[in-house]
Parts: sequence; structure tokens; C-alpha cells
Amino acid sequence: GQHLITAIAEQMFGFKTTSWELGRQRSVIELDTPSMTAEQVEALERSVNEKIRERVPVTVRELAADDPKIETVRSRGLPDDHAGPVRVVDIEGIDSNMCCGTHVSNLSDLQVIKLLGTEKGKKNKTNLVFLAGNRVLKSIEQSHSTEKALTSLLKNGPGEHVEAVKRLQSSVKLLQKNNLNLLRDIAVLIARDFRSKPVQSQLFVLHRKEGDSEFMNIIANEIGTEETLLFLTVGDEKEAGLFLLAGPVEAVENLGPRVAELLGGKGAGKRGRFQGKATKMSRRGEVQALLQEFISHRSPEA
Repeated sequence: GQHLITAIAEQMFGFKTTSWELGRQRSVIELDTPSMTAEQVEALERSVNEKIRERVPVTVRELAADDPKIETVRSRGLPDDHAGPVRVVDIEGIDSNMCCGTHVSNLSDLQVIKLLGTEKGKKNKTNLVFLAGNRVLKSIEQSHSTEKALTSLLKNGPGEHVEAVKRLQSSVKLLQKNNLNLLRDIAVLIARDFRSKPVQSQLFVLHRKEGDSEFMNIIANEIGTEETLLFLTVGDEKEAGLFLLAGPVEAVENLGPRVAELLGGKGAGKRGRFQGKATKMSRRGEVQALLQEFISHRSPEA
């Protein structure tokens, strides 16, 4: 299949094959061209399948390494340590190529070739993705199974799947926006509740499973960090999440790296804020104890 595509691509468009890969599910041919249009891909697919239907014979011959006919054979050259005859695979009237691999005796044995499109390759190269033979049938079977599953989930026919998914995506975006607005409102209310208390603690600790960095920073902004030390976390209660330590600049500079270390995470900070990612949220209690101890030993002037 690769031999056929390579030969026809060069004949039709002058695109030379510079390398190729036989993958487990799909194969890729690297073509020496910066781009390939959809029309070119379609024309190439049509042409290679015409050759398959024409039942073009494939033969194998062996030539001596010094045979002048070697010069007419497509190859990347023989290895320096090559010894013995050179094996050449001929697709009658289409291609002659040096190759040591197993081949069909007739192009009809390929059954069909499907070009799946192109991907950006290395510098000024294009990767052409293809399937051949039984891989085409397996791909159709897999696509049909996916189609049936989507029909069941989306409650509509295959022709309406794309529009249904677009509607779902729009709904999710709206829900995410509403959720973000609610989180912002909750953050403001949490901060106002803290500030409304007659006697405010020097340490404010809060964990919420739902939330993000903005949620924590809104709380810190609303409460103010000149006098209060804040330790805020969001995410999984025992594993990964985000944290924010906010408060007097000197205190945060001193405690921030130690908080990150306790939580098995990394962070950075400036101007009284230290935030980052944590992997051991189960140790939040140890962080709170560290902060309590710091506050109990802190002098009024500090």
C-alpha cells in the first residue's frame, strides 16, 4: 500500500516520500511538500484505488549489486555493508522499489486504501495518514460502534450528532460561567461573614472542594491581609489541589516555602501572597498547626 501511494503521489504531484511509518492502527507517509490540498488527497485516493481495481500484478526480482538496472529502481541507496543480490519489488508499469519485505502478488489483494488526511510534518514536510486492506474494515467497524453509542447517548440519528454535541458544549460553557459567578459570590460572602464578627481571628483557614485560584484570591482581597493570616485550599481533600497563603509580607515569605513543602507541592509568591499546587492535601491540619504556632509566638509589633 505504501509503495503504491508513494509512486502515484510522485507521478501525479511530484511529491517525494522521505520516510514512512507502519503504525499499529494507522500508517503515515512523510511527503516532501509543505502542504497538500483536500482535492489532491481525494484525487490521489481515487487513483490508487483505480489501480487496485485494475488488478495490477506485483512481482519480485533479484539484481546483482552492480547491475545497471539498479539505477532505474527507486531507493534510498544500499547500506555500506550490503552483500549479495538486491531484491526489487515491481508494481507493473507503476513502480520499482528496493525492498526486503513481504508483498502481495497483485494489487487487488490490498482490497482498498483510505487516505485519512494530512498532518503537519517536520520542516516543510507533510504527513499523509492512510489505512489499507483489513485496517479499513476495522476502522469502519469501530466508527460504526462509536456511531451507535453516540446515537444511544444523544437520542438522535448520526446525521444530527455534530449539532447535538455543539449544543451540549454551549450548555457546558454556560454552566461553567454560571458556576464561576456563583463561586465569586460565595467568596465575597465568606469574606464578609468573617469581617462581620466582633472579634476577628488572626488566622483564617478554609478548604473547599470546588474552587480555583481566583476564588481564593477574592477571599483574600475582601478580608484584607494586613493583620490576618489566611490559609486557603481548593480541590481534593486528601490528594491534589491548590493552596494560597496570604497575610503580612514577612510572615508569608517565612512560611510560604514551608507550607508548600508540607503539602508536597510547589509554589511562588510576592507581596504577601504565596500560592501553588499541592499533592498532599491530607496534611492541611499540619499546616494549620504550623500557622497557629507561628501566630502564638509572633510579637504584637510583628
